[in-house]
Order: sequence, then structure tokens, then C-alpha cells
Amino acid sequence: MNQLGTPHHHHEVIDSTNTRAKQLAAQGAPHGTTITADEQTAGRGRQGRAWVAPAGTALLMSVIARPVIPNYKLAPLAAALAVAETCESLADVEAQIKWPNDVWIDRKKVSGILVEARPDQNAERSWIVVGIGLNTSVPLDQMPEDLQSTATSLALPLGVDALSPLLERLDHWLHSDSSDTVSAWSKRDALRGKEISWADGSGLAAGVDDQGNLLVRGCGAGITTLRAGEVHLTPS
Repeated sequence: MNQLGTPHHHHEVIDSTNTRAKQLAAQGAPHGTTITADEQTAGRGRQGRAWVAPAGTALLMSVIARPVIPNYKLAPLAAALAVAETCESLADVEAQIKWPNDVWIDRKKVSGILVEARPDQNAERSWIVVGIGLNTSVPLDQMPEDLQSTATSLALPLGVDALSPLLERLDHWLHSDSSDTVSAWSKRDALRGKEISWADGSGLAAGVDDQGNLLVRGCGAGITTLRAGEVHLTPS
């Protein structure tokens, strides 16, 4: 089986590395196929958001893993762990994770992750694409105005040079036991014990379960399980 990063397709400009990776996966591209770009014109994040970064100021990558790993629902957590560890190996920072996979430094977002999967009973047809955008040297004044107070960068001129350590950690966590992934992720949980809100309610973040779902304690003794969606810290 190929290692992650082989084969490697690099583009100066592309619409979206995830879009291209899904096209290649559907055409039978092997495990490990990796797409990187200096710039994206239609980069995508979670919840349909755009991912914006000036050319050459971010690591923009998508990798194909196949067949779909048994615990593929934990892939967003595994990818966030890989990014957090890579950030700490490259810079003097401490990384946390906002459920499910926004990587934070000093409570500002340095990376976004988009995981898309096609499980199939025929393992040869199944695949998972992990897309990662990591701000390596994006000047804050070149970010969209509405993100300048909530986003950050490693402030290192790395770009795709950050690819090798990131792929090594991603390969590790994608193939780790579920319990190890959840345990390691929980140690970086930026929300646990904090008041949060979402579209249908609010409560106290209480960690994640063994499927990576967010647990929220409400006003009573009950626990709400969030399997997807967007949550926000409640202002103090």
C-alpha cells in the first residue's frame, strides 16, 4: 500500500483540492494520492463556507485514503490531531481543537478540515478524502475582514514544506485505535466545561463519545448528543 503523499499532484492554482481529490478517487486513484496547491479559487470548508488564503501563504492539501477505514467517522478528529501536532512541531505554540476539527492557537483558528467519504460494501470502490487548509504565513490584514479577529497563522514561510510532517501524523492517527484517537483528542478539547450554543439549544460541553459526537449537558441531568453542526462558545 502506498504511503500518504504518493503519488503527489501539485498545482499552482486549482479550484479546490478536495474537488480534484474526489474526482481522482472516483477514477480509481490509489491510497495515498495527495493533491496540493499554492492557491485555491473555490476552496471549501465545513458548512459550505469558503476557505480563503492568498497564494503561497497556506498549506492546501487533500489526501485520498482507501479503503474506507473502519472508524472513518473519527477521521475529522484524527485529522485535527495530526494538524495540532504538526503545528506544535513547527512552531512554539500550543494547539487546541474546537469540535469537531477546527484547530485553534490562542483561541484563534489556524486550520480548517473537510472530510468527505464514500463508504461502499465493495471496499475497492470506497474512499475517504481528507482536506486540510493550514495558515502558515497568511498576513492577518490579507484575511477577510470578518476573520481578522478570529483567525491566526503560524507566521512561518512554509507552504507545502509543512506537508511531510503533516502526512506522517495523519497516517498515524487515521490508523490508530478509536479509543486512542478519542483520548488524545479529548486532551486538546477547547470546549469541554464551557458554555456553548447551537441552532437548537445551549448547554455545557461535556466532551465527546466513542464515535466523536459532542456531548452537551443541559440545565437538567440529561445529555444531548450532537452528531454534526456548528457550535459556538457563549460569551462570558
